Amino acid sequence: MIRVLLVDDDALVRAGLRMMLAAADDIEVVAEAADGSEVETLVDRHAPDLVLMDIRMPAVDGLEATRRLRARTGAPEIVVLTTFTTDGYVLRALQAGAAGFLLKHTHPDRIIDAVRRAASGEPVMSPEALRQLIGTVTTGPPDTPAPAPDSEARRLLGLLGERELEVAVAIGQGRTNAQISSELYMSIPTVKSHVSHILAKLDLNNRVQIALLVYRSGRA
Repeated sequence: MIRVLLVDDDALVRAGLRMMLAAADDIEVVAEAADGSEVETLVDRHAPDLVLMDIRMPAVDGLEATRRLRARTGAPEIVVLTTFTTDGYVLRALQAGAAGFLLKHTHPDRIIDAVRRAASGEPVMSPEALRQLIGTVTTGPPDTPAPAPDSEARRLLGLLGERELEVAVAIGQGRTNAQISSELYMSIPTVKSHVSHILAKLDLNNRVQIALLVYRSGRA
């Protein structure tokens, strides 16, 4: 069984998620929290495999709760729930170690599938939101100058092989796997393999973190 902790300050949202996940024979909601301040205690008590975490809560928000939890040894995976695809807090939650995020209006079957994949350590996120987030990361707000290149980001990218670096830069430019495949003349399975190697080599959780790193390096 995949043990899930629900964290959302809206009781109706929690009830809806609980009913949705109850349809899966291999998923069990073991506890609920209405605020991020309750998360660590409930994790200690119930040992969930995955936390579905709302990003906006009144006392301790999902960002801080994610940072605290992922700093611990043996922390469960965390998937952030959000209503807005351009929510700046989501980017920071991914940087804090969340395995990804889902929009709250995501189809129930996709949420169940995402829970299964995230619990097994695979990054998950809503594709439409990923595209918008990468666009936000790589272009920034209007009239905002690009930051100076980050030497640590450049050092990390230097750990990649030539083709891996090309794939990473393409991700930083907001390219999809299909676009990368076409532009770099490699099969989609090869692109996916390079992405997996990049994540492993750089100890990252998802494509957004790759895009952030590329952007910080000045290569986007």
